[in-house]
Amino acid sequence: MNLGTHFKNAKLELTKVIFPTRGQVKQAYISVLIVVTAIAIFLALVDLAMSSIVSAILG
Repeated sequence: MNLGTHFKNAKLELTKVIFPTRGQVKQAYISVLIVVTAIAIFLALVDLAMSSIVSAILG
């Protein structure tokens, strides 16, 4: 298979790709941002609780 055929097939495959709309990208971005923020807050609270417990035991 030569290089020209490879590029032709690659171009053909790219026509089959369904790219997300701007709204879909925005919705996914907001969803990821919310989930990451929620996990960060949860981990911060767990860290605070654990450090308080360890300080109470050792202090």
